[in-house]
Amino acid sequence: MIDELFNRYPQLKECREEIENAVNMLIACYQKGGKLLLCGNGGSCADCDHIVGELMKGFLELRPLSEEQKRKMKTSCTLLDDELLNKLQNGLPAIALPSITALNSAFCNDADPELIYAQSLMALAKENDVLMGISTSGNSKNVFAAFKVAKGLGIHTIGLTGKTGGKIKTTADLCICVPETETFKVQELHLPVYHAICASLEEYFFSLRQ
Repeated sequence: MIDELFNRYPQLKECREEIENAVNMLIACYQKGGKLLLCGNGGSCADCDHIVGELMKGFLELRPLSEEQKRKMKTSCTLLDDELLNKLQNGLPAIALPSITALNSAFCNDADPELIYAQSLMALAKENDVLMGISTSGNSKNVFAAFKVAKGLGIHTIGLTGKTGGKIKTTADLCICVPETETFKVQELHLPVYHAICASLEEYFFSLRQ
Protein backbone atom coordinates (compact mmCIF):
# COMPACT_ATOMS: atom_id res chain seq x y z
CA MET A 1 0.00 0.00 0.00
CA ILE A 2 2.89 2.39 0.73
CA ASP A 3 4.36 1.80 -2.74
CA GLU A 4 0.96 2.45 -4.31
CA LEU A 5 0.75 5.72 -2.38
CA PHE A 6 3.96 7.00 -3.95
CA ASN A 7 2.97 5.78 -7.40
CA ARG A 8 -0.24 7.79 -7.20
CA TYR A 9 1.25 10.77 -5.36
CA PRO A 10 4.92 10.98 -6.36
CA GLN A 11 5.30 14.33 -4.56
CA LEU A 12 4.95 12.41 -1.28
CA LYS A 13 8.12 10.37 -1.88
CA GLU A 14 10.06 12.85 0.25
CA CYS A 15 7.89 11.80 3.21
CA ARG A 16 8.47 8.06 2.74
CA GLU A 17 10.74 7.54 5.76
CA GLU A 18 8.40 9.40 8.11
CA ILE A 19 5.30 7.56 6.84
CA GLU A 20 6.97 4.16 7.21
CA ASN A 21 8.21 5.11 10.69
CA ALA A 22 4.69 6.18 11.64
CA VAL A 23 3.35 2.77 10.58
CA ASN A 24 6.04 1.02 12.62
CA MET A 25 5.35 3.22 15.66
CA LEU A 26 1.66 2.38 15.51
CA ILE A 27 2.33 -1.34 15.02
CA ALA A 28 4.42 -1.27 18.21
CA CYS A 29 1.69 0.72 19.98
CA TYR A 30 -1.00 -1.83 19.16
CA GLN A 31 1.21 -4.83 19.83
CA LYS A 32 1.74 -3.52 23.37
CA GLY A 33 -1.96 -2.93 23.99
CA GLY A 34 -1.93 0.82 23.34
CA LYS A 35 -4.36 3.02 21.43
CA LEU A 36 -4.21 5.96 19.05
CA LEU A 37 -5.41 9.36 20.24
CA LEU A 38 -6.03 12.03 17.60
CA CYS A 39 -6.61 15.78 17.60
CA GLY A 40 -7.03 18.57 15.07
CA ASN A 41 -9.30 21.47 14.14
CA GLY A 42 -11.72 22.14 11.28
CA GLY A 43 -10.95 19.86 8.34
CA SER A 44 -8.26 18.20 10.43
CA CYS A 45 -10.89 17.47 13.09
CA ALA A 46 -12.92 15.68 10.42
CA ASP A 47 -9.78 13.77 9.43
CA CYS A 48 -9.47 12.54 13.03
CA ASP A 49 -12.96 11.03 12.85
CA HIS A 50 -12.15 9.60 9.41
CA ILE A 51 -9.07 7.80 10.72
CA VAL A 52 -11.00 6.39 13.67
CA GLY A 53 -13.56 5.00 11.24
CA GLU A 54 -10.90 3.24 9.17
CA LEU A 55 -9.21 1.69 12.22
CA MET A 56 -12.16 0.60 14.35
CA LYS A 57 -13.74 -1.64 11.70
CA GLY A 58 -12.88 -3.12 8.33
CA PHE A 59 -11.36 -0.63 5.90
CA LEU A 60 -10.24 -2.39 2.72
CA GLU A 61 -11.41 -5.80 3.90
CA LEU A 62 -13.63 -7.37 6.53
CA ARG A 63 -12.13 -8.35 9.87
CA PRO A 64 -14.35 -11.19 11.11
CA LEU A 65 -14.07 -12.55 14.62
CA SER A 66 -12.18 -15.82 14.86
CA GLU A 67 -13.96 -18.98 15.90
CA GLU A 68 -11.97 -18.88 19.14
CA GLN A 69 -13.13 -15.33 19.86
CA LYS A 70 -16.73 -16.30 19.25
CA ARG A 71 -16.43 -19.39 21.43
CA LYS A 72 -15.02 -17.42 24.36
CA MET A 73 -17.65 -14.72 24.06
CA LYS A 74 -20.49 -17.24 23.92
CA THR A 75 -19.05 -18.97 26.97
CA SER A 76 -19.07 -15.67 28.86
CA CYS A 77 -22.56 -14.72 27.68
CA THR A 78 -24.95 -17.47 26.63
CA LEU A 79 -27.27 -14.87 25.06
CA LEU A 80 -24.77 -14.37 22.25
CA ASP A 81 -25.21 -16.35 19.05
CA ASP A 82 -23.43 -16.62 15.71
CA GLU A 83 -26.01 -14.47 13.95
CA LEU A 84 -24.89 -11.51 16.05
CA LEU A 85 -21.20 -12.35 16.31
CA ASN A 86 -20.82 -12.93 12.57
CA LYS A 87 -21.72 -9.26 11.98
CA LEU A 88 -19.04 -7.91 14.32
CA GLN A 89 -15.50 -7.08 13.22
CA ASN A 90 -12.16 -6.70 14.93
CA GLY A 91 -10.78 -3.19 15.26
CA LEU A 92 -7.78 -1.20 16.37
CA PRO A 93 -8.63 1.19 19.24
CA ALA A 94 -8.57 4.88 18.33
CA ILE A 95 -10.18 7.96 19.89
CA ALA A 96 -10.76 11.32 18.21
CA LEU A 97 -10.35 13.83 21.04
CA PRO A 98 -12.44 16.52 19.28
CA SER A 99 -15.45 14.18 19.37
CA ILE A 100 -15.66 14.41 23.18
CA THR A 101 -17.88 17.45 22.82
CA ALA A 102 -19.34 17.75 26.32
CA LEU A 103 -15.93 17.68 27.99
CA ASN A 104 -14.40 19.97 25.38
CA SER A 105 -17.14 22.59 25.63
CA ALA A 106 -17.09 22.46 29.43
CA PHE A 107 -13.32 22.84 29.65
CA CYS A 108 -13.38 25.57 27.00
CA ASN A 109 -15.95 27.47 29.05
CA ASP A 110 -14.59 26.77 32.55
CA ALA A 111 -10.83 26.71 32.07
CA ASP A 112 -8.81 27.35 28.90
CA PRO A 113 -9.86 26.75 25.26
CA GLU A 114 -6.26 26.11 24.22
CA LEU A 115 -6.01 23.15 26.57
CA ILE A 116 -9.07 21.12 25.56
CA TYR A 117 -7.02 18.35 23.92
CA ALA A 118 -4.37 18.49 26.63
CA GLN A 119 -7.08 17.84 29.24
CA SER A 120 -8.52 14.87 27.34
CA LEU A 121 -5.01 13.52 27.04
CA MET A 122 -4.48 13.78 30.79
CA ALA A 123 -7.52 11.60 31.40
CA LEU A 124 -7.10 9.10 28.58
CA ALA A 125 -3.41 8.64 27.83
CA LYS A 126 -1.76 5.47 29.08
CA GLU A 127 1.61 3.86 28.57
CA ASN A 128 2.17 2.66 24.98
CA ASP A 129 -0.44 5.04 23.52
CA VAL A 130 0.37 7.31 20.57
CA LEU A 131 -0.92 10.84 19.94
CA MET A 132 -1.40 11.96 16.35
CA GLY A 133 -1.92 15.68 15.87
CA ILE A 134 -3.12 16.99 12.52
CA SER A 135 -2.46 20.64 11.67
CA THR A 136 -1.96 22.09 8.20
CA SER A 137 0.21 24.89 9.60
CA GLY A 138 1.81 22.86 12.37
CA ASN A 139 1.06 25.74 14.74
CA SER A 140 -2.44 25.00 16.07
CA LYS A 141 -2.23 26.13 19.69
CA ASN A 142 -4.48 23.45 21.17
CA VAL A 143 -2.73 20.68 19.21
CA PHE A 144 0.71 21.99 20.19
CA ALA A 145 -0.37 22.09 23.85
CA ALA A 146 -1.43 18.44 23.59
CA PHE A 147 1.98 17.53 22.16
CA LYS A 148 3.74 19.17 25.08
CA VAL A 149 1.55 17.28 27.56
CA ALA A 150 2.09 14.02 25.65
CA LYS A 151 5.85 14.54 25.92
CA GLY A 152 5.45 15.15 29.64
CA LEU A 153 3.44 11.94 29.97
CA GLY A 154 6.03 9.99 28.03
CA ILE A 155 3.82 8.87 25.14
CA HIS A 156 4.94 8.91 21.51
CA THR A 157 3.68 11.53 19.08
CA ILE A 158 3.12 11.80 15.33
CA GLY A 159 2.54 15.11 13.58
CA LEU A 160 0.75 15.37 10.26
CA THR A 161 1.35 18.87 8.89
CA GLY A 162 2.17 21.01 5.87
CA LYS A 163 5.61 21.64 4.44
CA THR A 164 7.23 23.58 7.30
CA GLY A 165 5.94 21.44 10.18
CA GLY A 166 5.59 24.50 12.40
CA LYS A 167 5.93 24.20 16.16
CA ILE A 168 4.61 20.66 16.13
CA LYS A 169 7.67 19.47 14.19
CA THR A 170 9.91 20.73 17.00
CA THR A 171 8.07 18.61 19.58
CA ALA A 172 6.81 15.51 17.76
CA ASP A 173 8.74 12.25 17.80
CA LEU A 174 8.16 12.21 14.06
CA CYS A 175 6.41 14.62 11.75
CA ILE A 176 5.00 13.89 8.30
CA CYS A 177 5.30 17.26 6.53
CA VAL A 178 3.52 16.97 3.19
CA PRO A 179 5.03 19.26 0.51
CA GLU A 180 2.32 21.91 0.32
CA THR A 181 1.63 25.17 2.16
CA GLU A 182 -1.91 26.19 1.20
CA THR A 183 -4.46 24.71 3.62
CA PHE A 184 -6.67 22.93 1.11
CA LYS A 185 -3.69 21.49 -0.76
CA VAL A 186 -2.17 20.20 2.47
CA GLN A 187 -5.49 18.56 3.36
CA GLU A 188 -5.68 16.96 -0.08
CA LEU A 189 -2.37 15.19 0.64
CA HIS A 190 -3.18 14.30 4.24
CA LEU A 191 -6.00 11.99 3.19
CA PRO A 192 -3.93 9.58 1.03
CA VAL A 193 -1.20 9.58 3.69
CA TYR A 194 -3.46 8.44 6.50
CA HIS A 195 -5.33 6.05 4.22
CA ALA A 196 -2.00 4.38 3.44
CA ILE A 197 -1.16 4.20 7.15
CA CYS A 198 -4.55 2.69 8.01
CA ALA A 199 -4.32 0.19 5.17
CA SER A 200 -0.82 -0.85 6.25
CA LEU A 201 -2.01 -1.42 9.81
CA GLU A 202 -4.99 -3.44 8.61
CA GLU A 203 -2.77 -5.61 6.45
CA TYR A 204 -0.32 -6.21 9.28
CA PHE A 205 -2.82 -7.09 11.99
CA PHE A 206 -5.56 -8.80 10.03
CA SER A 207 -4.51 -10.01 6.57
CA LEU A 208 -1.40 -11.80 7.83
CA ARG A 209 -3.40 -13.67 10.47
CA GLN A 210 -5.75 -15.33 8.02
